[in-house]
Amino acid sequence: MPGTTGVEQSPNTYRYRDMFVPRGYVLVVVDARGTGASFGTRDSFRSPRERTDYKDIADWIVGQAWSDGKIGATGISYLGAACDFLASTGHPAVKAIAPLFAVWDTWTDNYYPGGMLIKKLALVYDELMLALDHDKREYRKQFAYFANLALLGPLPVDEDTDGSLAREAVKGHLANFRMPDFITEFKCRDDALPYDPAFTPASFSPYNYLDEMPADIAVYAVSGWMDGAGYANGVLSRYLTLPNRNKRVLLGPWDHGARVNTSPWRSAQTPEFPLLGEVLRFFDQHLAGRDTGLEDEQPIHYFAAHAEEWRAAPSWPPVSGSKRFYTAPGRRLSAARANDGTADEVQADFTAGSGTQTRYERIAGIDATNYYNDWPAREAKLLSFTTEALGAPLEIAGHPVVSLWLATSEPDAAVFVYLSEIEADGTVRYVTEGVLRAIHRAEAPCPRDYKTTWPYRTFARKDAKPMPIGEPQLLKFALMPIAWRFAKGSRIRLSISGADADHFAQTPHGRPPLLTVKSGGEQATMLELPTAWH
Repeated sequence: MPGTTGVEQSPNTYRYRDMFVPRGYVLVVVDARGTGASFGTRDSFRSPRERTDYKDIADWIVGQAWSDGKIGATGISYLGAACDFLASTGHPAVKAIAPLFAVWDTWTDNYYPGGMLIKKLALVYDELMLALDHDKREYRKQFAYFANLALLGPLPVDEDTDGSLAREAVKGHLANFRMPDFITEFKCRDDALPYDPAFTPASFSPYNYLDEMPADIAVYAVSGWMDGAGYANGVLSRYLTLPNRNKRVLLGPWDHGARVNTSPWRSAQTPEFPLLGEVLRFFDQHLAGRDTGLEDEQPIHYFAAHAEEWRAAPSWPPVSGSKRFYTAPGRRLSAARANDGTADEVQADFTAGSGTQTRYERIAGIDATNYYNDWPAREAKLLSFTTEALGAPLEIAGHPVVSLWLATSEPDAAVFVYLSEIEADGTVRYVTEGVLRAIHRAEAPCPRDYKTTWPYRTFARKDAKPMPIGEPQLLKFALMPIAWRFAKGSRIRLSISGADADHFAQTPHGRPPLLTVKSGGEQATMLELPTAWH
């Protein structure tokens, strides 16, 4: 309930309270082990020890007089993955989960997209945890969600009349793990803690518990096209992997947590879609037994930017065709592959970045509102290949895939690929991007617990191979998924960079590589766009 200061004591919880409680649901909010006013320490991000607590919580809920024996779970980001963990305990009361803006694999979907650590995310997350779990309120000012100084810290329970237990719990949190130290233990996806060989990134990822998730649980996963570095991938892989019959996906024009409508053509900055109302509808269907009409609809809904329309699909991917473009002399993107091979060079600029209004800020709790508003100036400095003006609109939906024939002057490189729309009047619009660390270029079949419809790689240490200097290698990887309509008269642009200093570390350290992009002949760099299905 609101405190005496007139502000909500929990900035996010009240939204769920106001939506669900008046409609007949009981809201249970839990501080995870080692956080808030809970005792204990956190030994990792999404600790397996924390996961075992969820079954005890479910037991407590069904034991209450007000419980009807059915549990649903929802939440954003960390709490979304907690929904997966709760379901994977196999507790029979758990009937439906709605993981919102949540990973399926913490390593690839969150911290190491393309094998590259988002260095700033680790640092800022650590500061946020100090602010909240160590109750260092002076640290909160940089985080938009928690900046109001009137907000109270960890709250005592009713029985803790003088707050002494809460203070004792917070004191214990001083021993919590520290993210910059912890996440860098896992340079490769199969790395283990040196003191616990069984503990790998799989240990704190929902996909690892696939076989323990009951198939009769209903799952509704939500993400946005600008949702961090790979959360949309996590939502889609969860959908493709789970055998559950009742599963749904919603992909909107949103950032992490749907704080902002990120479409350049938005009518309002605040999303107009009633997201929590949709979650309520899902729970009404699967918990309350109310016929909401949900099961008569397609399982996948997504928003097509620039068309500014919602689409429905029976499966993922929602399209079966593709349109290919090839890099060509004159830095063109052409529908025809050139017979003769050519090359373009770009020197990696370790001072260049994608800015501070990007898909990466919100996942670190940093406010962003005008996404990629300075993109034209940044994109102008990159090596780019551009199509002729489109004679008709071209709508895509899914993962653009680039097959990049690349030679480097160093044994490693970070390769960032961006997709833009150049409108008829010259306006440049950021569409999406992808990143791959060159040593992780080897592809592999996707495993049963992380199914994809886009190129997969293990990111395992045994599969990492230095680049042979000066010898072109194929780097085939997906950009972040997107649904976007390129307008008639617009041009499509593919841009390549060797750095994003605003978010990622130099690769390799102190050795900015010269990147050589091959075109034409047998080593033809290609962009493949998933075309609209209607």
